[in-house]
Amino acid sequence: MRDFNGLGVAMVTPFNADGSIDYAGLKRLTEHLIKGGVDYFVVQGTTGESPTLTQDEKRSVLDFVLEVNNGRKPVVFGIGGNNTRVVCETLDKFDAKGVSGILSVSPYYNKPTQQGIYEHYKAISEHSPVSIILYNVPGRTGSSISPSTTVRLASDFKNIVAVKEACGNIEQIEEIIAIKPADFQVISGDDGLTLPLISLGAVGVISVVGNAFPAQFSKMVHQALFGQLHDARPIHFKLRKITQLLFKEGNPGGIKEVLKHMGICDNHMRLPLYPVSEETRQLIYREIAESELIHV
Repeated sequence: MRDFNGLGVAMVTPFNADGSIDYAGLKRLTEHLIKGGVDYFVVQGTTGESPTLTQDEKRSVLDFVLEVNNGRKPVVFGIGGNNTRVVCETLDKFDAKGVSGILSVSPYYNKPTQQGIYEHYKAISEHSPVSIILYNVPGRTGSSISPSTTVRLASDFKNIVAVKEACGNIEQIEEIIAIKPADFQVISGDDGLTLPLISLGAVGVISVVGNAFPAQFSKMVHQALFGQLHDARPIHFKLRKITQLLFKEGNPGGIKEVLKHMGICDNHMRLPLYPVSEETRQLIYREIAESELIHV
């Protein structure tokens, strides 16, 4: 699969109170997203709390989503890290049946040079059995993939087909769009920037907010992709405040609070992540009520 157009959702991982994976909640979430019109799933990205899951747990979550999904939507799986050798070994052992692509975060903590980042993804390209989406999120990794490195990777490796850009810098993303190969896709990694980035040439978003509001977000994204910006703009502004609140104390605390409110899964997270404060919880609930985004 080369086309990751539209609304991709970075799925949360529901947990029980004892920290075990809540598979009933994961099934409810999967069905909720399909009903809401998402275009593809992203399993075990940042929002899925992937750093706190073992490799066996990550595989179990993926297999469960694949089973519930039953081929209805494409599935992307997160495989990345800051030890290139280990990432490549993981890919060598990876059973990619049913998986359309991998989302691979830029190496974090090590702070590699641009050449180091290029060589890291070159190695991943040589080992990956499926298409690769680069993931640039400097707020988490401590370094950023430059536009020139992104375009160099897109030009040199045919299985590197897209980038999820979460740098928050529209000018940087605009530069990628301006100089990239024609078939390379730019995907928004920031919910609040989705509409303006699509207007510049991005093909969609890998969303956090879409976990709770897939129907509204999907409608906005598809309207924007079809050039109906006048129709998409009111939805963007309706989601604007709740989007800000959901990230007020980090991700995925905010979105899990909404999913709890909706009866999809609880708000449990694994340490060091922790549920949002009572103050933020009340702000989220007030905005949901005032905006009439959901009815529960």
